[in-house]
Amino acid sequence: METVTLYRSVGAEELALLREGGFRCWPPRLPGQPIFYPVTNEEYASEIALKWNAKDGGVGYVTRFQVAKQFIDRYEVQTVGAGHHTEWWIPADDLATLNENIVGRIEVIREFREGEE
Repeated sequence: METVTLYRSVGAEELALLREGGFRCWPPRLPGQPIFYPVTNEEYASEIALKWNAKDGGVGYVTRFQVAKQFIDRYEVQTVGAGHHTEWWIPADDLATLNENIVGRIEVIREFREGEE
């Protein structure tokens, strides 16, 4: 099966939910969060973890996971700033299907603390 690598930054609370799920699935979106935004590259995910998660919650993590290519190909990559600020916009209603298409586990690959540069 062909896969695509996705990245996502998370804070401590979302990391705890990932841990509860055995690092196999993303938790449901909260009310008012209609879109799930995984990104296409580690650099962008790291920026978000450092500038948003760590700043707002004291710590930010970068996760990496594999998804079946046939699933993620349903969604266009969106550029939302600089050239490397690219992400998929997956409706919250599709999150269960995304979780079914995760190959392997979601892994934590970086950690940032508040005040790091």
